[in-house]
Amino acid sequence: MNSVYPPVGFHFKVEFLFDKKGSQQQADNDVMFASVSGLNYQMQTDSLREGGENRFEHTIPLRSKVTDLVLRRGIFKPKDSAISQWCHEAFNNFTFTPVDLVINLLNEKHEPLMTWKVHRAWPKGWKVADFNADKGEVVIETFELNYNYFTLE
Repeated sequence: MNSVYPPVGFHFKVEFLFDKKGSQQQADNDVMFASVSGLNYQMQTDSLREGGENRFEHTIPLRSKVTDLVLRRGIFKPKDSAISQWCHEAFNNFTFTPVDLVINLLNEKHEPLMTWKVHRAWPKGWKVADFNADKGEVVIETFELNYNYFTLE
């Protein structure tokens, strides 16, 4: 058993597995995110009523479904980020290819403790945080990605 348990949730990196033949190559700054959320499975269910039994309904599982993956980071110019270019192409030209992502939870030596592989992600939303002169905050961009499923490796 690891001497460090439970692991901390603030040391991680996200790698987009863009097609090596394509025009997009992940930049060094594209692994740095402030937060990742949405590695969730939910079971879809259906209710079944039994004839003559009025006290309850049977709930049966149908299939699992994932929630959207949400990635937040300080904003980069699209020319400095393959992820921003990918989203820009998707929303402005409606041309994109779904990509796989690898999310690594790291230890103190920057080695992966746990790895999640997200399959066939595509951009569903891209948001830039509000500008506010009253607050001295970093401008955050948020990527909302739809994906088929994830595996724990």
